[in-house]
Amino acid sequence: MINGVDDLLSEWGPDRVLALFEGAEPAPAKDQERAQAARLIELADDVQLFHTPEGSAFARVVVEKHYETWLLRGSSFRRSLVLRFYQTYRKPPGSQALQDAIGVLEAKAQFESPQATLSLRVAEYQGRIYFDLCNPEWQAVEISSEGWRVIDDPPVMFRRAKGMQTLPQPTAGGSISLLRNLINVGSDENWILCISWLVAACRAKGPYPILILQGEQGSAKSTMERILRRILDPSVALVRTPPREDRDLLIAANNSWVIAYDNLSGIQQWLSDSLCRLATGGGFSTRELYTDSDEVFFDVMRPVILNGIDHLAERADLADRALILNLPHIPDNDRKDEEHLYGDFERALPQILGALFTAVSVAIKRIPQIRLATMPRMADFAIWATAAEPGLALAEGSFMDAYRGNRADTIQETVEADVVGAAIIALMSQLEAASGAVDWKGSCKELRLELEKFTDDAVTKSRDWPRSPRALSGRLRRLITFLRESGICITFHGKGSKGQRTLSITRTVTQCTATNATSAVAGPISSSDQVLAVESKGGGRWSGGVDEPPLQPPPALAPGNRLHSKTPEARNGGGGESGGCLRTQSTTTELTSWGGPRD
Repeated sequence: MINGVDDLLSEWGPDRVLALFEGAEPAPAKDQERAQAARLIELADDVQLFHTPEGSAFARVVVEKHYETWLLRGSSFRRSLVLRFYQTYRKPPGSQALQDAIGVLEAKAQFESPQATLSLRVAEYQGRIYFDLCNPEWQAVEISSEGWRVIDDPPVMFRRAKGMQTLPQPTAGGSISLLRNLINVGSDENWILCISWLVAACRAKGPYPILILQGEQGSAKSTMERILRRILDPSVALVRTPPREDRDLLIAANNSWVIAYDNLSGIQQWLSDSLCRLATGGGFSTRELYTDSDEVFFDVMRPVILNGIDHLAERADLADRALILNLPHIPDNDRKDEEHLYGDFERALPQILGALFTAVSVAIKRIPQIRLATMPRMADFAIWATAAEPGLALAEGSFMDAYRGNRADTIQETVEADVVGAAIIALMSQLEAASGAVDWKGSCKELRLELEKFTDDAVTKSRDWPRSPRALSGRLRRLITFLRESGICITFHGKGSKGQRTLSITRTVTQCTATNATSAVAGPISSSDQVLAVESKGGGRWSGGVDEPPLQPPPALAPGNRLHSKTPEARNGGGGESGGCLRTQSTTTELTSWGGPRD
Protein backbone atom coordinates (compact mmCIF):
# COMPACT_ATOMS: atom_id res chain seq x y z
CA MET A 1 0.00 0.00 0.00
CA ILE A 2 1.41 3.42 -1.05
CA ASN A 3 0.80 6.19 1.50
CA GLY A 4 2.86 9.04 0.08
CA VAL A 5 5.48 10.27 -2.32
CA ASP A 6 8.26 8.46 -0.42
CA ASP A 7 6.47 5.12 -0.74
CA LEU A 8 5.82 5.85 -4.42
CA LEU A 9 9.50 6.61 -5.04
CA SER A 10 10.68 3.46 -3.26
CA GLU A 11 8.12 1.32 -5.09
CA TRP A 12 8.38 2.80 -8.63
CA GLY A 13 11.71 4.54 -8.64
CA PRO A 14 12.41 8.22 -9.51
CA ASP A 15 12.37 7.79 -13.29
CA ARG A 16 8.93 6.25 -13.37
CA VAL A 17 7.52 8.87 -10.93
CA LEU A 18 8.99 11.70 -13.02
CA ALA A 19 7.47 10.24 -16.17
CA LEU A 20 4.11 10.09 -14.37
CA PHE A 21 4.26 13.82 -13.51
CA GLU A 22 5.37 14.75 -17.01
CA GLY A 23 2.45 12.89 -18.51
CA ALA A 24 -0.14 14.52 -16.24
CA GLU A 25 -2.73 16.71 -18.01
CA PRO A 26 -3.05 20.38 -16.92
CA ALA A 27 -6.21 21.62 -15.28
CA PRO A 28 -8.85 22.94 -17.71
CA ALA A 29 -8.36 26.59 -18.73
CA LYS A 30 -11.75 27.55 -17.31
CA ASP A 31 -10.76 26.19 -13.90
CA GLN A 32 -7.54 28.21 -14.03
CA GLU A 33 -9.45 31.37 -14.95
CA ARG A 34 -11.89 30.82 -12.08
CA ALA A 35 -9.02 30.32 -9.66
CA GLN A 36 -7.29 33.48 -10.86
CA ALA A 37 -10.50 35.52 -10.59
CA ALA A 38 -10.97 34.35 -7.00
CA ARG A 39 -7.39 35.32 -6.14
CA LEU A 40 -7.83 38.75 -7.75
CA ILE A 41 -10.95 39.34 -5.65
CA GLU A 42 -9.02 38.34 -2.52
CA LEU A 43 -6.26 40.82 -3.40
CA ALA A 44 -8.86 43.60 -3.38
CA ASP A 45 -10.25 42.74 0.06
CA ASP A 46 -8.67 45.81 1.66
CA VAL A 47 -10.23 48.44 -0.63
CA GLN A 48 -13.32 50.42 0.29
CA LEU A 49 -16.00 49.81 -2.30
CA PHE A 50 -18.96 52.16 -2.82
CA HIS A 51 -21.29 53.37 -5.54
CA THR A 52 -22.51 56.81 -6.55
CA PRO A 53 -26.18 57.84 -6.82
CA GLU A 54 -25.83 57.37 -10.58
CA GLY A 55 -24.80 53.73 -10.07
CA SER A 56 -21.09 53.97 -10.93
CA ALA A 57 -18.84 51.66 -8.89
CA PHE A 58 -15.72 53.08 -7.22
CA ALA A 59 -12.93 51.98 -4.93
CA ARG A 60 -11.23 54.12 -2.30
CA VAL A 61 -7.66 52.94 -1.90
CA VAL A 62 -4.57 53.97 0.00
CA VAL A 63 -1.58 55.05 -2.05
CA GLU A 64 1.47 55.70 0.11
CA LYS A 65 0.00 57.92 2.89
CA HIS A 66 -3.16 59.29 1.31
CA TYR A 67 -6.46 58.12 -0.12
CA GLU A 68 -7.35 58.07 -3.80
CA THR A 69 -10.69 57.37 -5.48
CA TRP A 70 -10.64 55.13 -8.55
CA LEU A 71 -13.36 54.02 -10.91
CA LEU A 72 -13.48 50.21 -10.84
CA ARG A 73 -13.71 50.12 -14.62
CA GLY A 74 -10.92 52.69 -14.92
CA SER A 75 -7.37 51.97 -16.00
CA SER A 76 -5.84 52.91 -12.62
CA PHE A 77 -7.65 50.21 -10.66
CA ARG A 78 -7.25 47.60 -13.40
CA ARG A 79 -3.50 48.14 -13.77
CA SER A 80 -2.91 48.23 -10.02
CA LEU A 81 -4.83 44.98 -9.57
CA VAL A 82 -2.71 43.37 -12.30
CA LEU A 83 0.44 44.64 -10.58
CA ARG A 84 -0.66 43.20 -7.23
CA PHE A 85 -1.34 39.82 -8.83
CA TYR A 86 2.05 39.79 -10.51
CA GLN A 87 3.87 40.83 -7.31
CA THR A 88 2.13 38.00 -5.44
CA TYR A 89 2.24 35.16 -7.98
CA ARG A 90 5.01 36.31 -10.35
CA LYS A 91 2.81 35.89 -13.40
CA PRO A 92 0.12 37.99 -15.10
CA PRO A 93 -3.57 37.19 -14.67
CA GLY A 94 -5.65 36.10 -17.63
CA SER A 95 -7.76 38.79 -19.30
CA GLN A 96 -10.99 36.86 -18.69
CA ALA A 97 -10.13 36.35 -15.02
CA LEU A 98 -9.44 40.06 -14.65
CA GLN A 99 -12.72 40.95 -16.32
CA ASP A 100 -14.65 38.49 -14.13
CA ALA A 101 -13.03 39.79 -10.94
CA ILE A 102 -13.81 43.42 -11.71
CA GLY A 103 -17.39 42.43 -12.56
CA VAL A 104 -17.77 40.80 -9.13
CA LEU A 105 -16.24 43.81 -7.39
CA GLU A 106 -18.66 46.11 -9.25
CA ALA A 107 -21.57 43.98 -8.04
CA LYS A 108 -20.26 44.13 -4.46
CA ALA A 109 -19.92 47.92 -4.74
CA GLN A 110 -23.46 48.26 -6.07
CA PHE A 111 -25.33 45.86 -3.76
CA GLU A 112 -23.17 45.29 -0.67
CA SER A 113 -21.49 48.68 -0.21
CA PRO A 114 -22.70 52.17 0.77
CA GLN A 115 -23.65 54.99 -1.52
CA ALA A 116 -21.52 58.14 -1.54
CA THR A 117 -21.36 61.35 -3.54
CA LEU A 118 -18.22 62.29 -5.45
CA SER A 119 -17.31 65.88 -6.26
CA LEU A 120 -15.34 67.32 -9.14
CA ARG A 121 -12.81 70.03 -8.20
CA VAL A 122 -15.13 71.87 -5.72
CA ALA A 123 -17.25 70.52 -2.84
CA GLU A 124 -19.15 71.89 0.13
CA TYR A 125 -19.62 70.24 3.52
CA GLN A 126 -20.82 71.62 6.86
CA GLY A 127 -20.54 75.24 5.75
CA ARG A 128 -17.01 74.83 4.39
CA ILE A 129 -15.83 74.78 0.79
CA TYR A 130 -13.18 72.32 -0.38
CA PHE A 131 -11.08 72.94 -3.50
CA ASP A 132 -9.22 69.97 -4.96
CA LEU A 133 -5.65 70.90 -5.91
CA CYS A 134 -5.41 67.77 -8.09
CA ASN A 135 -1.85 67.16 -6.96
CA PRO A 136 -0.31 63.69 -6.50
CA GLU A 137 -0.89 63.91 -2.73
CA TRP A 138 -4.65 64.48 -3.24
CA GLN A 139 -4.59 67.61 -1.08
CA ALA A 140 -7.41 70.13 -0.96
CA VAL A 141 -7.90 73.69 0.24
CA GLU A 142 -10.43 73.98 3.05
CA ILE A 143 -12.16 77.38 3.22
CA SER A 144 -14.34 78.46 6.14
CA SER A 145 -15.48 81.73 7.68
CA GLU A 146 -12.24 81.74 9.67
CA GLY A 147 -9.82 81.49 6.77
CA TRP A 148 -8.32 78.81 4.56
CA ARG A 149 -5.68 76.10 4.76
CA VAL A 150 -4.33 73.16 2.76
CA ILE A 151 -5.28 69.77 4.21
CA ASP A 152 -4.13 66.25 3.38
CA ASP A 153 -7.31 64.27 4.03
CA PRO A 154 -10.48 66.25 3.23
CA PRO A 155 -13.82 64.96 4.60
CA VAL A 156 -15.27 64.85 1.09
CA MET A 157 -14.30 62.57 -1.77
CA PHE A 158 -13.22 63.90 -5.15
CA ARG A 159 -13.04 62.20 -8.50
CA ARG A 160 -10.58 63.21 -11.16
CA ALA A 161 -11.25 63.18 -14.87
CA LYS A 162 -8.63 62.77 -17.54
CA GLY A 163 -7.04 66.04 -18.53
CA MET A 164 -7.39 67.74 -15.13
CA GLN A 165 -4.16 69.40 -14.04
CA THR A 166 -2.62 70.50 -10.76
CA LEU A 167 -3.14 73.84 -9.05
CA PRO A 168 -0.14 75.26 -7.18
CA GLN A 169 -0.10 75.62 -3.42
CA PRO A 170 -1.77 78.97 -2.64
CA THR A 171 0.17 81.48 -0.58
CA ALA A 172 -1.03 84.08 1.89
CA GLY A 173 -0.46 87.81 1.65
CA GLY A 174 -1.19 88.29 -2.05
CA SER A 175 -3.70 90.55 -3.76
CA ILE A 176 -6.30 89.81 -6.40
CA SER A 177 -5.18 93.01 -8.13
CA LEU A 178 -2.14 91.09 -9.43
CA LEU A 179 -4.51 89.56 -11.96
CA ARG A 180 -5.55 92.90 -13.44
CA ASN A 181 -2.08 93.51 -14.82
CA LEU A 182 -2.25 90.21 -16.72
CA ILE A 183 -5.60 90.47 -18.53
CA ASN A 184 -7.12 93.08 -20.83
CA VAL A 185 -10.22 93.54 -18.70
CA GLY A 186 -10.73 97.22 -19.45
CA SER A 187 -13.02 99.34 -17.26
CA ASP A 188 -13.53 99.24 -13.50
CA GLU A 189 -17.00 97.81 -14.11
CA ASN A 190 -15.54 94.94 -16.10
CA TRP A 191 -12.93 94.29 -13.42
CA ILE A 192 -15.51 94.19 -10.63
CA LEU A 193 -17.69 91.73 -12.55
CA CYS A 194 -14.70 89.59 -13.57
CA ILE A 195 -13.43 88.98 -10.02
CA SER A 196 -17.00 88.59 -8.75
CA TRP A 197 -17.48 85.82 -11.32
CA LEU A 198 -14.27 84.15 -10.08
CA VAL A 199 -15.54 84.18 -6.49
CA ALA A 200 -18.90 82.79 -7.60
CA ALA A 201 -17.19 79.97 -9.51
CA CYS A 202 -15.59 78.84 -6.23
CA ARG A 203 -19.00 77.87 -4.87
CA ALA A 204 -19.86 74.19 -4.95
CA LYS A 205 -23.39 74.85 -6.18
CA GLY A 206 -24.89 77.36 -8.57
CA PRO A 207 -26.50 79.13 -10.18
CA TYR A 208 -23.52 80.63 -12.00
CA PRO A 209 -23.62 83.59 -14.40
CA ILE A 210 -22.31 82.92 -17.89
CA LEU A 211 -19.23 85.07 -18.51
CA ILE A 212 -19.13 86.33 -22.12
CA LEU A 213 -16.01 88.11 -23.38
CA GLN A 214 -16.57 90.24 -26.48
CA GLY A 215 -14.23 92.45 -28.43
CA GLU A 216 -12.54 93.07 -31.74
CA GLN A 217 -9.77 90.93 -33.13
CA GLY A 218 -6.63 91.22 -31.04
CA SER A 219 -8.35 92.24 -27.79
CA ALA A 220 -6.91 89.15 -26.01
CA LYS A 221 -10.27 87.47 -25.43
CA SER A 222 -8.88 83.94 -25.71
CA THR A 223 -5.89 84.80 -23.53
CA MET A 224 -8.13 86.15 -20.79
CA GLU A 225 -10.37 83.08 -21.05
CA ARG A 226 -7.41 80.73 -20.69
CA ILE A 227 -6.07 82.61 -17.67
CA LEU A 228 -9.44 82.59 -15.87
CA ARG A 229 -9.83 78.86 -16.57
CA ARG A 230 -6.27 78.22 -15.39
CA ILE A 231 -6.99 79.90 -12.05
CA LEU A 232 -10.00 77.72 -11.26
CA ASP A 233 -9.77 74.51 -13.23
CA PRO A 234 -6.52 73.93 -15.15
CA SER A 235 -6.77 71.34 -17.87
CA VAL A 236 -4.81 69.95 -20.79
CA ALA A 237 -7.28 71.77 -23.08
CA LEU A 238 -8.11 75.08 -21.42
CA VAL A 239 -10.52 76.20 -24.16
CA ARG A 240 -12.53 74.15 -26.63
CA THR A 241 -14.40 74.51 -29.88
CA PRO A 242 -18.20 74.73 -29.55
CA PRO A 243 -20.03 71.40 -29.09
CA ARG A 244 -22.00 69.85 -31.94
CA GLU A 245 -24.75 68.34 -29.78
CA ASP A 246 -26.00 68.07 -26.20
CA ARG A 247 -23.96 64.91 -25.62
CA ASP A 248 -20.69 66.80 -26.26
CA LEU A 249 -21.71 69.51 -23.81
CA LEU A 250 -22.65 66.92 -21.16
CA ILE A 251 -19.35 65.09 -21.55
CA ALA A 252 -17.49 68.38 -21.06
CA ALA A 253 -19.59 69.25 -17.99
CA ASN A 254 -19.05 65.79 -16.51
CA ASN A 255 -15.27 66.05 -16.84
CA SER A 256 -14.58 69.74 -16.16
CA TRP A 257 -15.53 72.24 -13.51
CA VAL A 258 -15.31 75.27 -15.81
CA ILE A 259 -16.63 75.05 -19.38
CA ALA A 260 -14.76 77.39 -21.74
CA TYR A 261 -15.63 77.72 -25.44
CA ASP A 262 -13.43 79.80 -27.70
CA ASN A 263 -14.04 82.00 -30.73
CA LEU A 264 -17.78 81.59 -31.22
CA SER A 265 -19.35 83.35 -34.19
CA GLY A 266 -22.89 82.77 -32.93
CA ILE A 267 -24.87 80.46 -30.65
CA GLN A 268 -27.47 78.12 -32.06
CA GLN A 269 -30.84 77.91 -30.35
CA TRP A 270 -30.30 74.42 -28.90
CA LEU A 271 -26.90 75.41 -27.50
CA SER A 272 -28.30 78.62 -26.01
CA ASP A 273 -31.00 76.63 -24.20
CA SER A 274 -28.49 74.03 -22.98
CA LEU A 275 -26.08 76.69 -21.67
CA CYS A 276 -28.97 78.27 -19.76
CA ARG A 277 -29.76 74.94 -18.10
CA LEU A 278 -26.08 74.39 -17.34
CA ALA A 279 -25.79 77.82 -15.68
CA THR A 280 -28.94 77.83 -13.53
CA GLY A 281 -29.91 74.17 -13.30
CA GLY A 282 -32.02 71.73 -15.24
CA GLY A 283 -31.76 68.04 -15.94
CA PHE A 284 -30.24 66.55 -19.06
CA SER A 285 -30.86 63.04 -20.31
CA THR A 286 -29.42 61.05 -23.19
CA ARG A 287 -29.49 57.44 -24.32
CA GLU A 288 -26.71 55.33 -22.90
CA LEU A 289 -24.26 54.11 -25.50
CA TYR A 290 -24.73 50.57 -26.82
CA THR A 291 -28.23 50.28 -25.34
CA ASP A 292 -31.70 50.76 -26.81
CA SER A 293 -33.67 51.88 -23.77
CA ASP A 294 -31.36 52.89 -20.89
CA GLU A 295 -31.05 56.61 -20.22
CA VAL A 296 -28.25 58.52 -18.54
CA PHE A 297 -29.36 61.50 -16.46
CA PHE A 298 -27.27 64.55 -15.60
CA ASP A 299 -28.25 67.33 -13.22
CA VAL A 300 -25.24 69.62 -13.12
CA MET A 301 -24.47 73.31 -12.95
CA ARG A 302 -21.13 74.66 -14.11
CA PRO A 303 -19.41 78.04 -14.51
CA VAL A 304 -19.22 78.85 -18.25
CA ILE A 305 -16.98 81.22 -20.23
CA LEU A 306 -17.60 82.15 -23.87
CA ASN A 307 -15.77 84.54 -26.16
CA GLY A 308 -16.35 85.95 -29.62
CA ILE A 309 -16.38 89.06 -31.76
CA ASP A 310 -20.13 89.10 -32.39
CA HIS A 311 -22.90 89.79 -29.94
CA LEU A 312 -23.33 86.22 -28.64
CA ALA A 313 -26.29 86.60 -26.26
CA GLU A 314 -28.89 87.10 -28.98
CA ARG A 315 -31.61 85.23 -27.11
CA ALA A 316 -33.04 87.03 -24.10
CA ASP A 317 -32.96 83.98 -21.81
CA LEU A 318 -29.20 83.59 -22.35
CA ALA A 319 -28.56 87.33 -21.97
CA ASP A 320 -30.60 87.25 -18.75
CA ARG A 321 -28.02 84.89 -17.23
CA ALA A 322 -24.91 86.54 -18.64
CA LEU A 323 -22.19 88.96 -17.63
CA ILE A 324 -21.05 90.53 -20.91
CA LEU A 325 -17.62 92.18 -20.81
CA ASN A 326 -16.67 94.25 -23.86
CA LEU A 327 -12.88 94.22 -23.96
CA PRO A 328 -11.00 97.26 -25.28
CA HIS A 329 -8.53 97.44 -28.14
CA ILE A 330 -4.89 96.84 -27.19
CA PRO A 331 -2.44 99.33 -28.73
CA ASP A 332 0.55 97.71 -30.39
CA ASN A 333 3.01 99.24 -27.94
CA ASP A 334 1.09 97.70 -24.99
CA ARG A 335 1.10 94.12 -26.25
CA LYS A 336 3.06 91.37 -24.50
CA ASP A 337 4.40 88.15 -25.94
CA GLU A 338 2.78 84.99 -24.56
CA GLU A 339 5.99 83.54 -23.13
CA HIS A 340 6.56 86.47 -20.78
CA LEU A 341 2.84 86.96 -20.06
CA TYR A 342 2.22 83.36 -19.01
CA GLY A 343 5.52 83.30 -17.12
CA ASP A 344 4.44 86.33 -15.08
CA PHE A 345 1.03 84.72 -14.55
CA GLU A 346 2.43 81.42 -13.26
CA ARG A 347 4.65 83.27 -10.80
CA ALA A 348 1.72 85.32 -9.52
CA LEU A 349 -0.80 82.45 -9.49
CA PRO A 350 -0.13 81.19 -5.91
CA GLN A 351 -0.75 84.69 -4.53
CA ILE A 352 -3.80 85.20 -6.74
CA LEU A 353 -5.25 81.90 -5.48
CA GLY A 354 -4.55 82.84 -1.88
CA ALA A 355 -6.28 86.21 -2.32
CA LEU A 356 -9.24 84.53 -4.08
CA PHE A 357 -9.67 81.98 -1.28
CA THR A 358 -9.52 84.80 1.26
CA ALA A 359 -12.34 86.55 -0.56
CA VAL A 360 -14.37 83.32 -0.51
CA SER A 361 -13.75 83.07 3.25
CA VAL A 362 -15.00 86.63 3.72
CA ALA A 363 -18.11 85.82 1.67
CA ILE A 364 -18.86 82.75 3.82
CA LYS A 365 -18.58 84.89 6.93
CA ARG A 366 -20.68 87.81 5.72
CA ILE A 367 -23.40 86.13 3.67
CA PRO A 368 -25.86 85.56 6.58
CA GLN A 369 -26.00 89.35 7.13
CA ILE A 370 -26.35 90.43 3.48
CA ARG A 371 -29.73 91.95 2.55
CA LEU A 372 -30.17 93.52 -0.87
CA ALA A 373 -32.67 96.35 -1.33
CA THR A 374 -34.00 94.67 -4.48
CA MET A 375 -33.42 91.15 -5.73
CA PRO A 376 -32.02 91.14 -9.28
CA ARG A 377 -31.90 88.25 -11.71
CA MET A 378 -29.28 85.72 -10.54
CA ALA A 379 -30.00 86.82 -6.97
CA ASP A 380 -27.85 84.09 -5.38
CA PHE A 381 -24.84 85.28 -7.35
CA ALA A 382 -25.55 88.90 -6.45
CA ILE A 383 -25.76 88.12 -2.71
CA TRP A 384 -22.56 86.06 -2.80
CA ALA A 385 -20.61 88.69 -4.75
CA THR A 386 -21.83 91.46 -2.43
CA ALA A 387 -20.71 89.42 0.58
CA ALA A 388 -17.22 89.06 -0.95
CA GLU A 389 -16.70 92.81 -1.59
CA PRO A 390 -14.39 93.47 1.40
CA GLY A 391 -12.29 90.41 0.53
CA LEU A 392 -11.90 91.71 -3.02
CA ALA A 393 -10.92 95.20 -1.80
CA LEU A 394 -14.07 96.71 -3.34
CA ALA A 395 -16.10 99.59 -1.97
CA GLU A 396 -19.47 98.77 -0.46
CA GLY A 397 -22.18 98.60 -3.13
CA SER A 398 -19.73 98.67 -6.03
CA PHE A 399 -20.72 95.22 -7.26
CA MET A 400 -24.43 96.05 -7.51
CA ASP A 401 -23.64 99.32 -9.29
CA ALA A 402 -21.51 97.43 -11.83
CA TYR A 403 -24.06 94.61 -12.18
CA ARG A 404 -26.99 96.98 -12.77
CA GLY A 405 -25.02 98.95 -15.34
CA ASN A 406 -23.93 95.80 -17.15
CA ARG A 407 -27.44 94.40 -17.14
CA ALA A 408 -28.86 97.65 -18.53
CA ASP A 409 -26.35 97.61 -21.38
CA THR A 410 -27.09 93.94 -22.04
CA ILE A 411 -30.85 94.55 -22.17
CA GLN A 412 -30.47 97.45 -24.58
CA GLU A 413 -28.06 95.57 -26.83
CA THR A 414 -30.17 92.37 -26.86
CA VAL A 415 -33.49 94.12 -27.58
CA GLU A 416 -31.99 96.25 -30.34
CA ALA A 417 -30.28 93.21 -31.90
CA ASP A 418 -33.56 91.28 -32.02
CA VAL A 419 -35.59 92.07 -35.16
CA VAL A 420 -38.91 91.75 -33.29
CA GLY A 421 -37.72 93.82 -30.32
CA ALA A 422 -36.37 96.55 -32.59
CA ALA A 423 -39.67 96.64 -34.54
CA ILE A 424 -41.71 96.96 -31.34
CA ILE A 425 -39.56 99.86 -30.15
CA ALA A 426 -40.00 101.54 -33.55
CA LEU A 427 -43.78 100.97 -33.44
CA MET A 428 -44.19 102.49 -29.98
CA SER A 429 -41.91 105.41 -30.82
CA GLN A 430 -43.95 106.23 -33.93
CA LEU A 431 -47.26 105.99 -32.05
CA GLU A 432 -46.00 108.36 -29.37
CA ALA A 433 -44.56 110.81 -31.88
CA ALA A 434 -47.65 110.84 -34.14
CA SER A 435 -50.51 110.98 -31.66
CA GLY A 436 -49.05 110.91 -28.19
CA ALA A 437 -50.43 107.38 -27.70
CA VAL A 438 -48.47 105.13 -25.37
CA ASP A 439 -50.32 101.87 -25.96
CA TRP A 440 -51.35 99.44 -28.69
CA LYS A 441 -53.92 96.64 -28.51
CA GLY A 442 -54.80 93.83 -30.89
CA SER A 443 -54.10 90.21 -31.77
CA CYS A 444 -50.75 88.61 -32.56
CA LYS A 445 -51.85 88.36 -36.19
CA GLU A 446 -52.55 92.10 -36.32
CA LEU A 447 -49.33 92.90 -34.50
CA ARG A 448 -47.30 90.81 -36.94
CA LEU A 449 -48.72 92.76 -39.88
CA GLU A 450 -48.13 96.05 -38.06
CA LEU A 451 -44.51 95.22 -37.24
CA GLU A 452 -43.75 94.34 -40.85
CA LYS A 453 -44.18 98.02 -41.67
CA PHE A 454 -41.03 98.74 -39.64
CA THR A 455 -38.84 96.12 -41.31
CA ASP A 456 -37.64 95.54 -44.84
CA ASP A 457 -38.26 92.57 -47.08
CA ALA A 458 -34.88 91.02 -46.34
CA VAL A 459 -35.77 90.78 -42.64
CA THR A 460 -39.32 89.46 -43.09
CA LYS A 461 -38.04 86.77 -45.46
CA SER A 462 -35.21 85.73 -43.17
CA ARG A 463 -35.32 82.86 -40.67
CA ASP A 464 -35.22 85.37 -37.80
CA TRP A 465 -38.67 86.73 -38.55
CA PRO A 466 -41.62 84.84 -36.99
CA ARG A 467 -43.62 83.03 -39.68
CA SER A 468 -46.93 82.85 -37.80
CA PRO A 469 -48.85 84.59 -34.99
CA ARG A 470 -48.00 81.66 -32.72
CA ALA A 471 -44.30 82.06 -33.43
CA LEU A 472 -44.58 85.79 -32.70
CA SER A 473 -46.29 85.03 -29.38
CA GLY A 474 -43.44 82.77 -28.36
CA ARG A 475 -40.86 85.35 -29.40
CA LEU A 476 -42.61 88.06 -27.36
CA ARG A 477 -42.70 85.86 -24.28
CA ARG A 478 -38.93 85.48 -24.49
CA LEU A 479 -38.46 89.25 -24.82
CA ILE A 480 -41.13 90.32 -22.34
CA THR A 481 -38.75 90.74 -19.38
CA PHE A 482 -36.18 92.78 -21.27
CA LEU A 483 -38.86 94.93 -22.94
CA ARG A 484 -40.44 95.65 -19.56
CA GLU A 485 -37.09 96.78 -18.18
CA SER A 486 -36.71 98.95 -21.30
CA GLY A 487 -40.01 100.69 -20.55
CA ILE A 488 -42.36 98.65 -22.78
CA CYS A 489 -44.88 96.44 -21.01
CA ILE A 490 -46.59 93.58 -22.91
CA THR A 491 -49.71 91.97 -21.42
CA PHE A 492 -51.39 88.89 -22.84
CA HIS A 493 -55.19 88.78 -22.40
CA GLY A 494 -57.67 85.94 -22.59
CA LYS A 495 -60.13 85.40 -25.42
CA GLY A 496 -62.35 88.36 -26.27
CA SER A 497 -66.01 88.42 -27.31
CA LYS A 498 -65.08 87.13 -30.77
CA GLY A 499 -63.03 84.29 -29.31
CA GLN A 500 -59.74 85.92 -30.31
CA ARG A 501 -56.81 86.23 -27.95
CA THR A 502 -55.44 89.75 -27.68
CA LEU A 503 -52.46 91.50 -26.19
CA SER A 504 -51.64 95.06 -25.27
CA ILE A 505 -48.36 96.95 -25.48
CA THR A 506 -47.84 99.96 -23.25
CA ARG A 507 -44.93 102.36 -23.01
CA THR A 508 -44.22 103.06 -19.36
CA VAL A 509 -41.61 105.02 -17.47
CA THR A 510 -38.27 103.41 -18.28
CA GLN A 511 -37.36 100.97 -15.56
CA CYS A 512 -33.73 100.41 -16.46
CA THR A 513 -31.33 102.65 -18.32
CA ALA A 514 -27.72 102.17 -19.21
CA THR A 515 -25.67 103.82 -16.51
CA ASN A 516 -22.04 103.95 -15.69
CA ALA A 517 -21.00 101.85 -12.74
CA THR A 518 -19.70 103.65 -9.71
CA SER A 519 -15.94 103.49 -9.66
CA ALA A 520 -14.68 101.05 -7.06
CA VAL A 521 -12.30 102.49 -4.54
CA ALA A 522 -9.79 99.90 -3.43
CA GLY A 523 -9.43 99.95 0.30
CA PRO A 524 -8.53 97.73 3.22
CA ILE A 525 -10.91 95.17 4.59
CA SER A 526 -12.73 96.55 7.61
CA SER A 527 -11.89 95.19 11.02
CA SER A 528 -15.21 93.37 11.24
CA ASP A 529 -14.51 91.52 8.01
CA GLN A 530 -10.76 91.03 8.32
CA VAL A 531 -9.68 87.42 8.28
CA LEU A 532 -7.07 87.12 11.01
CA ALA A 533 -4.97 84.26 9.76
CA VAL A 534 -1.79 82.51 10.71
CA GLU A 535 0.46 80.37 8.60
CA SER A 536 -0.38 76.69 8.93
CA LYS A 537 0.58 73.35 7.47
CA GLY A 538 0.86 73.32 3.71
CA GLY A 539 1.19 77.07 3.20
CA GLY A 540 -2.48 77.77 3.82
CA ARG A 541 -4.17 80.04 6.32
CA TRP A 542 -6.21 79.22 9.35
CA SER A 543 -7.68 81.38 12.09
CA GLY A 544 -7.55 80.85 15.79
CA GLY A 545 -4.42 78.69 15.90
CA VAL A 546 -6.31 75.41 15.56
CA ASP A 547 -4.01 72.77 14.08
CA GLU A 548 -6.33 69.93 13.11
CA PRO A 549 -10.06 70.32 13.86
CA PRO A 550 -11.89 67.00 13.76
CA LEU A 551 -13.17 66.01 10.34
CA GLN A 552 -16.48 64.25 9.92
CA PRO A 553 -17.56 61.53 7.45
CA PRO A 554 -19.05 62.55 4.12
CA PRO A 555 -22.73 63.45 4.45
CA ALA A 556 -23.83 61.38 1.45
CA LEU A 557 -23.20 57.97 3.02
CA ALA A 558 -26.36 56.03 3.72
CA PRO A 559 -26.73 55.30 7.48
CA GLY A 560 -26.59 51.68 8.56
CA ASN A 561 -24.56 50.55 5.55
CA ARG A 562 -21.05 51.83 6.04
CA LEU A 563 -17.54 50.51 6.09
CA HIS A 564 -15.07 51.22 8.84
CA SER A 565 -11.44 51.56 8.04
CA LYS A 566 -8.26 52.92 9.49
CA THR A 567 -6.49 55.95 8.13
CA PRO A 568 -3.07 55.68 6.59
CA GLU A 569 -1.74 57.25 9.80
CA ALA A 570 -3.36 54.53 11.92
CA ARG A 571 -1.98 51.88 9.56
CA ASN A 572 1.51 53.32 10.05
CA GLY A 573 1.17 53.54 13.80
CA GLY A 574 -0.65 56.86 14.14
CA GLY A 575 -4.07 57.43 15.60
CA GLY A 576 -7.47 58.68 14.62
CA GLU A 577 -10.00 57.93 11.93
CA SER A 578 -10.23 59.60 8.56
CA GLY A 579 -13.10 61.99 8.08
CA GLY A 580 -13.30 60.89 4.46
CA CYS A 581 -13.77 57.19 5.19
CA LEU A 582 -16.85 55.08 4.70
CA ARG A 583 -17.71 53.86 8.19
CA THR A 584 -19.70 51.36 10.23
CA GLN A 585 -19.49 50.30 13.84
CA SER A 586 -19.03 46.59 13.19
CA THR A 587 -16.31 45.92 10.62
CA THR A 588 -12.67 46.93 10.52
CA THR A 589 -10.63 46.57 7.33
CA GLU A 590 -6.88 47.13 7.38
CA LEU A 591 -5.77 49.00 4.25
CA THR A 592 -2.42 48.49 2.59
CA SER A 593 -0.88 50.83 0.09
CA TRP A 594 -1.79 50.40 -3.57
CA GLY A 595 0.86 51.43 -6.03
CA GLY A 596 0.89 51.55 -9.76
CA PRO A 597 -0.28 54.07 -12.33
CA ARG A 598 -3.20 56.40 -11.85
CA ASP A 599 -5.63 57.92 -14.34
